[in-house]
Amino acid sequence: MLVRTFGWSFAITVAGLAFAGVLWGWQGLAVVAILSVLEISLSFDNAVINAGILRKLNAFWQKIFLTVGVLIAVFGMRLVFPVVIVAITAKIGPIEAVKVAVNDPDRYQHLVTSAHPAIAAFGGVFLLMIFLDFLFEDRDLHWLAWLERPLAKVGKLDTLSVIVALVALLVTATTVATSVPLQGGGTADKSATVLLAGVAGLVTYLVVGGVSGFFEGRLEEDGDEAAADADGAEETAPARRGGASALGLAGKAAFFMFLYLEVIDASFSFDGVIGAFAITNDIFMMALGLGIGAMYIRSLTVFLVRKGTLDDYVYLEHGAHYAIGALAVILLVTIKHEVNEVVTGLVGVVLILASFLSSVVRNRRLGEGSEQLEEQAEIPSGV
Repeated sequence: MLVRTFGWSFAITVAGLAFAGVLWGWQGLAVVAILSVLEISLSFDNAVINAGILRKLNAFWQKIFLTVGVLIAVFGMRLVFPVVIVAITAKIGPIEAVKVAVNDPDRYQHLVTSAHPAIAAFGGVFLLMIFLDFLFEDRDLHWLAWLERPLAKVGKLDTLSVIVALVALLVTATTVATSVPLQGGGTADKSATVLLAGVAGLVTYLVVGGVSGFFEGRLEEDGDEAAADADGAEETAPARRGGASALGLAGKAAFFMFLYLEVIDASFSFDGVIGAFAITNDIFMMALGLGIGAMYIRSLTVFLVRKGTLDDYVYLEHGAHYAIGALAVILLVTIKHEVNEVVTGLVGVVLILASFLSSVVRNRRLGEGSEQLEEQAEIPSGV
Protein backbone atom coordinates (compact mmCIF):
# COMPACT_ATOMS: atom_id res chain seq x y z
CA MET A 1 0.00 0.00 0.00
CA LEU A 2 2.89 2.35 0.78
CA VAL A 3 4.37 1.97 -2.71
CA ARG A 4 0.97 2.25 -4.37
CA THR A 5 0.11 5.45 -2.49
CA PHE A 6 3.54 7.12 -2.68
CA GLY A 7 4.64 5.59 -5.99
CA TRP A 8 3.98 8.71 -8.07
CA SER A 9 5.65 10.89 -5.44
CA PHE A 10 8.78 8.71 -5.48
CA ALA A 11 8.86 8.66 -9.28
CA ILE A 12 8.41 12.43 -9.61
CA THR A 13 11.08 13.00 -6.95
CA VAL A 14 13.63 10.95 -8.88
CA ALA A 15 12.68 12.55 -12.20
CA GLY A 16 12.58 16.07 -10.72
CA LEU A 17 15.95 15.80 -8.99
CA ALA A 18 17.52 14.28 -12.09
CA PHE A 19 16.09 17.08 -14.22
CA ALA A 20 17.40 19.69 -11.75
CA GLY A 21 20.86 18.08 -11.79
CA VAL A 22 21.05 18.05 -15.58
CA LEU A 23 19.70 21.58 -16.00
CA TRP A 24 21.30 23.43 -13.06
CA GLY A 25 24.05 21.10 -11.82
CA TRP A 26 24.66 19.90 -8.29
CA GLN A 27 23.81 23.29 -6.80
CA GLY A 28 20.40 23.32 -8.50
CA LEU A 29 19.75 19.75 -7.39
CA ALA A 30 20.51 20.71 -3.77
CA VAL A 31 18.24 23.77 -3.94
CA VAL A 32 15.31 21.74 -5.32
CA ALA A 33 15.82 19.06 -2.63
CA ILE A 34 15.87 21.69 0.15
CA LEU A 35 12.70 23.32 -1.20
CA SER A 36 10.96 19.93 -1.24
CA VAL A 37 11.83 19.31 2.41
CA LEU A 38 10.72 22.86 3.27
CA GLU A 39 7.31 22.31 1.68
CA ILE A 40 6.78 18.98 3.44
CA SER A 41 7.78 20.33 6.86
CA LEU A 42 5.50 23.37 6.51
CA SER A 43 2.48 21.43 5.23
CA PHE A 44 2.27 18.22 7.28
CA ASP A 45 -0.67 19.64 9.23
CA ASN A 46 -2.27 20.43 5.87
CA ALA A 47 -2.26 16.70 5.06
CA VAL A 48 -4.10 15.87 8.29
CA ILE A 49 -6.75 18.53 7.65
CA ASN A 50 -7.16 17.42 4.05
CA ALA A 51 -7.53 13.79 5.17
CA GLY A 52 -10.38 14.75 7.49
CA ILE A 53 -12.26 16.17 4.50
CA LEU A 54 -11.10 13.73 1.84
CA ARG A 55 -12.36 10.68 3.72
CA LYS A 56 -15.91 11.97 3.17
CA LEU A 57 -15.45 11.74 -0.61
CA ASN A 58 -15.66 8.65 -2.79
CA ALA A 59 -12.76 7.03 -4.66
CA PHE A 60 -13.45 9.08 -7.81
CA TRP A 61 -13.02 12.42 -6.05
CA GLN A 62 -9.98 11.15 -4.21
CA LYS A 63 -8.43 10.45 -7.63
CA ILE A 64 -9.44 13.95 -8.77
CA PHE A 65 -7.66 15.33 -5.71
CA LEU A 66 -4.51 13.41 -6.66
CA THR A 67 -4.61 14.39 -10.35
CA VAL A 68 -6.36 17.67 -11.06
CA GLY A 69 -5.61 18.83 -7.51
CA VAL A 70 -1.91 18.24 -7.99
CA LEU A 71 -1.90 20.24 -11.23
CA ILE A 72 -3.60 23.12 -9.45
CA ALA A 73 -1.22 22.88 -6.49
CA VAL A 74 2.00 22.56 -8.49
CA PHE A 75 1.37 24.71 -11.55
CA GLY A 76 -1.35 26.96 -10.16
CA MET A 77 -0.10 27.90 -6.70
CA ARG A 78 3.64 27.32 -7.06
CA LEU A 79 4.17 28.69 -10.59
CA VAL A 80 1.20 30.72 -11.89
CA PHE A 81 0.12 32.35 -8.61
CA PRO A 82 3.41 34.23 -7.97
CA VAL A 83 3.40 35.46 -11.58
CA VAL A 84 -0.19 36.70 -11.20
CA ILE A 85 0.83 38.50 -8.01
CA VAL A 86 3.68 40.18 -9.90
CA ALA A 87 1.33 41.21 -12.73
CA ILE A 88 -1.16 42.76 -10.29
CA THR A 89 1.45 44.42 -8.09
CA ALA A 90 3.48 45.89 -10.95
CA LYS A 91 0.34 46.59 -13.05
CA ILE A 92 1.78 44.79 -16.06
CA GLY A 93 0.47 42.09 -18.37
CA PRO A 94 0.93 38.38 -17.62
CA ILE A 95 3.42 37.90 -20.47
CA GLU A 96 5.52 40.78 -19.22
CA ALA A 97 5.32 39.32 -15.70
CA VAL A 98 6.70 36.02 -16.99
CA LYS A 99 9.56 37.90 -18.68
CA VAL A 100 10.34 39.63 -15.39
CA ALA A 101 10.37 36.27 -13.57
CA VAL A 102 12.75 34.76 -16.14
CA ASN A 103 15.01 37.69 -17.01
CA ASP A 104 15.01 39.75 -13.80
CA PRO A 105 14.71 37.40 -10.78
CA ASP A 106 15.68 40.11 -8.29
CA ARG A 107 12.86 42.42 -9.39
CA TYR A 108 10.49 39.44 -9.46
CA GLN A 109 11.40 38.59 -5.86
CA HIS A 110 10.94 42.23 -4.84
CA LEU A 111 7.46 42.40 -6.38
CA VAL A 112 6.27 39.15 -4.81
CA THR A 113 7.68 40.13 -1.42
CA SER A 114 5.99 43.53 -1.68
CA ALA A 115 2.65 41.73 -2.04
CA HIS A 116 3.29 39.69 1.12
CA PRO A 117 1.09 41.81 3.46
CA ALA A 118 -2.00 41.17 1.32
CA ILE A 119 -1.15 37.48 0.85
CA ALA A 120 -0.51 36.97 4.57
CA ALA A 121 -3.73 38.77 5.56
CA PHE A 122 -5.85 36.71 3.15
CA GLY A 123 -4.31 33.37 4.12
CA GLY A 124 -4.06 34.23 7.81
CA VAL A 125 -7.74 35.10 8.20
CA PHE A 126 -8.85 32.09 6.12
CA LEU A 127 -6.82 29.69 8.28
CA LEU A 128 -7.88 31.46 11.45
CA MET A 129 -11.53 30.82 10.56
CA ILE A 130 -10.82 27.10 10.13
CA PHE A 131 -9.21 27.00 13.56
CA LEU A 132 -11.91 29.05 15.29
CA ASP A 133 -14.79 27.02 13.85
CA PHE A 134 -13.08 23.86 15.08
CA LEU A 135 -12.36 25.35 18.51
CA PHE A 136 -15.91 26.62 19.06
CA GLU A 137 -17.59 23.41 17.83
CA ASP A 138 -19.27 21.22 20.44
CA ARG A 139 -17.84 17.69 20.16
CA ASP A 140 -17.81 14.52 22.24
CA LEU A 141 -14.04 14.08 22.17
CA HIS A 142 -11.66 16.70 23.59
CA TRP A 143 -7.88 16.81 23.57
CA LEU A 144 -7.28 19.88 25.77
CA ALA A 145 -10.54 19.55 27.68
CA TRP A 146 -9.77 22.45 30.07
CA LEU A 147 -9.75 24.78 27.06
CA GLU A 148 -12.05 23.17 24.53
CA ARG A 149 -15.11 22.51 26.75
CA PRO A 150 -15.58 26.13 27.91
CA LEU A 151 -14.98 27.45 24.39
CA ALA A 152 -17.51 24.97 22.97
CA LYS A 153 -20.14 26.38 25.35
CA VAL A 154 -19.33 29.93 24.34
CA GLY A 155 -19.26 28.83 20.69
CA LYS A 156 -23.03 28.24 20.66
CA LEU A 157 -23.20 31.79 19.35
CA ASP A 158 -23.07 31.08 15.60
CA THR A 159 -21.24 34.25 14.59
CA LEU A 160 -18.59 34.11 17.32
CA SER A 161 -15.81 32.84 15.04
CA VAL A 162 -16.52 35.63 12.53
CA ILE A 163 -16.48 38.24 15.29
CA VAL A 164 -13.16 36.98 16.71
CA ALA A 165 -11.59 36.83 13.23
CA LEU A 166 -12.71 40.39 12.44
CA VAL A 167 -11.36 41.66 15.76
CA ALA A 168 -8.03 39.93 15.07
CA LEU A 169 -7.96 41.48 11.59
CA LEU A 170 -8.72 44.98 12.92
CA VAL A 171 -6.01 44.67 15.57
CA THR A 172 -3.52 43.51 12.92
CA ALA A 173 -4.47 46.30 10.50
CA THR A 174 -4.21 49.03 13.14
CA THR A 175 -1.00 47.82 14.78
CA VAL A 176 1.21 45.47 12.78
CA ALA A 177 0.27 46.82 9.34
CA THR A 178 0.78 50.51 10.10
CA SER A 179 4.56 50.38 9.65
CA VAL A 180 5.56 47.55 7.33
CA PRO A 181 9.29 47.55 6.50
CA LEU A 182 10.20 48.09 2.85
CA GLN A 183 13.06 46.31 1.09
CA GLY A 184 14.72 49.55 0.08
CA GLY A 185 14.50 50.96 3.59
CA GLY A 186 11.81 52.85 5.46
CA THR A 187 8.27 51.75 6.25
CA ALA A 188 4.82 51.98 4.70
CA ASP A 189 1.27 51.97 6.01
CA LYS A 190 -0.44 48.82 4.66
CA SER A 191 -3.54 49.03 6.89
CA ALA A 192 -6.04 49.39 4.05
CA THR A 193 -4.41 46.61 2.00
CA VAL A 194 -4.36 44.21 4.96
CA LEU A 195 -7.93 45.02 5.93
CA LEU A 196 -9.25 44.49 2.40
CA ALA A 197 -7.29 41.26 1.86
CA GLY A 198 -8.35 39.91 5.26
CA VAL A 199 -12.03 40.57 4.55
CA ALA A 200 -11.59 38.81 1.20
CA GLY A 201 -10.14 35.79 3.00
CA LEU A 202 -13.07 35.77 5.43
CA VAL A 203 -15.65 36.04 2.65
CA THR A 204 -13.92 33.28 0.67
CA TYR A 205 -14.06 30.96 3.69
CA LEU A 206 -17.73 31.70 4.38
CA VAL A 207 -18.77 31.20 0.74
CA VAL A 208 -16.80 28.05 -0.11
CA GLY A 209 -17.17 26.45 3.31
CA GLY A 210 -20.83 27.40 3.57
CA VAL A 211 -21.80 26.03 0.17
CA SER A 212 -19.92 22.74 0.71
CA GLY A 213 -21.47 22.38 4.17
CA PHE A 214 -24.93 23.04 2.75
CA PHE A 215 -24.65 20.32 0.12
CA GLU A 216 -23.08 17.92 2.59
CA GLY A 217 -26.01 18.44 4.96
CA ARG A 218 -28.54 17.93 2.18
CA LEU A 219 -26.74 14.78 1.11
CA GLU A 220 -26.89 13.33 4.63
CA GLU A 221 -30.60 14.19 4.97
CA ASP A 222 -31.50 12.59 1.64
CA GLY A 223 -29.35 9.57 2.46
CA ASP A 224 -31.20 9.06 5.77
CA GLU A 225 -34.59 9.39 4.05
CA ALA A 226 -33.60 6.92 1.33
CA ALA A 227 -32.38 4.43 3.93
CA ALA A 228 -35.64 4.75 5.88
CA ASP A 229 -37.71 4.19 2.74
CA ALA A 230 -35.66 1.13 1.81
CA ASP A 231 -36.06 -0.39 5.27
CA GLY A 232 -39.77 0.33 5.59
CA ALA A 233 -41.09 -0.68 2.20
CA GLU A 234 -40.34 -2.41 -1.04
CA GLU A 235 -38.25 -0.64 -3.64
CA THR A 236 -40.50 1.72 -5.55
CA ALA A 237 -40.12 4.36 -8.21
CA PRO A 238 -40.07 7.23 -5.68
CA ALA A 239 -37.32 5.43 -3.75
CA ARG A 240 -35.32 5.16 -6.91
CA ARG A 241 -35.84 8.85 -7.58
CA GLY A 242 -34.59 9.60 -4.05
CA GLY A 243 -31.47 7.57 -4.74
CA ALA A 244 -30.82 9.47 -7.96
CA SER A 245 -31.24 12.76 -6.12
CA ALA A 246 -28.83 11.65 -3.46
CA LEU A 247 -26.28 10.76 -6.12
CA GLY A 248 -26.70 14.19 -7.70
CA LEU A 249 -26.24 15.91 -4.37
CA ALA A 250 -23.17 13.77 -3.72
CA GLY A 251 -21.61 15.18 -6.88
CA LYS A 252 -22.34 18.77 -5.87
CA ALA A 253 -21.17 18.22 -2.32
CA ALA A 254 -17.97 16.54 -3.51
CA PHE A 255 -17.30 19.33 -6.01
CA PHE A 256 -17.58 22.10 -3.43
CA MET A 257 -15.57 20.11 -0.91
CA PHE A 258 -12.89 19.78 -3.58
CA LEU A 259 -12.92 23.55 -4.05
CA TYR A 260 -12.68 23.94 -0.28
CA LEU A 261 -9.66 21.61 -0.23
CA GLU A 262 -7.95 23.64 -2.93
CA VAL A 263 -8.52 26.94 -1.12
CA ILE A 264 -7.09 25.41 2.06
CA ASP A 265 -4.06 24.20 0.11
CA ALA A 266 -3.65 27.66 -1.38
CA SER A 267 -3.67 29.24 2.08
CA PHE A 268 -1.08 26.75 3.31
CA SER A 269 1.13 27.34 0.27
CA PHE A 270 1.48 31.09 0.86
CA ASP A 271 4.15 30.78 3.53
CA GLY A 272 6.00 28.15 1.49
CA VAL A 273 6.13 30.34 -1.63
CA ILE A 274 7.27 33.41 0.30
CA GLY A 275 9.74 31.40 2.39
CA ALA A 276 11.24 29.84 -0.74
CA PHE A 277 12.73 33.23 -1.68
CA ALA A 278 15.13 32.84 1.22
CA ILE A 279 16.63 29.93 -0.73
CA THR A 280 16.27 30.97 -4.38
CA ASN A 281 14.51 33.50 -6.57
CA ASP A 282 14.54 31.25 -9.64
CA ILE A 283 10.87 30.69 -10.44
CA PHE A 284 11.43 27.29 -12.06
CA MET A 285 13.58 25.87 -9.25
CA MET A 286 10.96 27.11 -6.83
CA ALA A 287 8.06 25.52 -8.70
CA LEU A 288 9.90 22.20 -9.07
CA GLY A 289 11.03 21.95 -5.45
CA LEU A 290 7.72 23.05 -3.91
CA GLY A 291 5.85 20.88 -6.43
CA ILE A 292 7.70 17.75 -5.32
CA GLY A 293 6.85 18.58 -1.72
CA ALA A 294 3.20 19.13 -2.64
CA MET A 295 3.08 15.66 -4.20
CA TYR A 296 4.14 14.06 -0.91
CA ILE A 297 1.53 16.05 1.01
CA ARG A 298 -1.19 14.75 -1.29
CA SER A 299 0.06 11.17 -1.13
CA LEU A 300 0.24 11.44 2.66
CA THR A 301 -3.34 12.71 2.71
CA VAL A 302 -4.60 9.69 0.78
CA PHE A 303 -2.47 7.36 2.94
CA LEU A 304 -4.05 8.74 6.12
CA VAL A 305 -7.52 8.21 4.63
CA ARG A 306 -6.95 4.64 3.42
CA LYS A 307 -5.20 3.53 6.62
CA GLY A 308 -7.91 5.06 8.80
CA THR A 309 -5.21 6.84 10.79
CA LEU A 310 -7.53 9.63 11.94
CA ASP A 311 -9.87 7.04 13.44
CA ASP A 312 -7.05 5.20 15.20
CA TYR A 313 -5.30 8.34 16.49
CA VAL A 314 -8.23 10.54 17.37
CA TYR A 315 -6.33 13.61 18.56
CA LEU A 316 -4.43 14.11 15.28
CA GLU A 317 -7.13 16.39 13.90
CA HIS A 318 -7.02 18.43 17.09
CA GLY A 319 -3.26 18.86 16.80
CA ALA A 320 -3.54 19.80 13.12
CA HIS A 321 -6.14 22.46 13.87
CA TYR A 322 -4.02 23.93 16.64
CA ALA A 323 -1.14 23.99 14.13
CA ILE A 324 -3.43 25.84 11.72
CA GLY A 325 -4.23 28.39 14.42
CA ALA A 326 -0.51 28.87 15.07
CA LEU A 327 0.19 29.26 11.34
CA ALA A 328 -2.61 31.83 11.02
CA VAL A 329 -1.09 33.92 13.82
CA ILE A 330 2.40 33.56 12.31
CA LEU A 331 1.14 34.72 8.89
CA LEU A 332 -0.41 37.83 10.43
CA VAL A 333 2.76 38.54 12.42
CA THR A 334 4.94 38.21 9.29
CA ILE A 335 3.17 41.21 7.78
CA LYS A 336 5.71 43.27 9.75
CA HIS A 337 8.12 40.87 11.45
CA GLU A 338 10.17 38.15 9.80
CA VAL A 339 9.63 34.64 11.20
CA ASN A 340 12.11 31.94 10.22
CA GLU A 341 10.60 29.08 8.22
CA VAL A 342 12.22 26.59 10.60
CA VAL A 343 10.14 28.01 13.45
CA THR A 344 6.97 27.84 11.37
CA GLY A 345 7.60 24.24 10.41
CA LEU A 346 8.62 23.13 13.91
CA VAL A 347 5.50 24.59 15.53
CA GLY A 348 3.27 22.44 13.32
CA VAL A 349 5.40 19.32 13.72
CA VAL A 350 5.51 19.65 17.54
CA LEU A 351 1.73 20.07 17.81
CA ILE A 352 1.08 17.12 15.49
CA LEU A 353 3.56 14.97 17.39
CA ALA A 354 2.04 15.92 20.75
CA SER A 355 -1.46 15.02 19.54
CA PHE A 356 -0.17 11.73 18.15
CA LEU A 357 1.49 10.78 21.44
CA SER A 358 -1.67 11.72 23.33
CA SER A 359 -3.64 9.43 21.00
CA VAL A 360 -1.21 6.58 21.65
CA VAL A 361 -1.55 7.04 25.42
CA ARG A 362 -5.34 7.10 25.10
CA ASN A 363 -5.41 3.93 22.99
CA ARG A 364 -3.13 2.14 25.45
CA ARG A 365 -5.27 3.21 28.38
CA LEU A 366 -8.47 2.06 26.67
CA GLY A 367 -6.77 -1.24 25.74
CA GLU A 368 -5.73 -1.88 29.33
CA GLY A 369 -9.23 -1.03 30.52
CA SER A 370 -10.85 -3.53 28.15
CA GLU A 371 -8.38 -6.24 29.21
CA GLN A 372 -9.26 -5.70 32.87
CA LEU A 373 -12.96 -6.00 32.07
CA GLU A 374 -12.34 -9.27 30.23
CA GLU A 375 -10.34 -10.64 33.18
CA GLN A 376 -13.10 -9.70 35.59
CA ALA A 377 -15.67 -11.40 33.37
CA GLU A 378 -13.66 -14.62 33.44
CA ILE A 379 -13.53 -14.76 37.27
CA PRO A 380 -16.37 -17.04 38.53
CA SER A 381 -18.92 -15.37 40.79
CA GLY A 382 -18.45 -15.98 44.47
CA VAL A 383 -14.63 -16.34 44.24
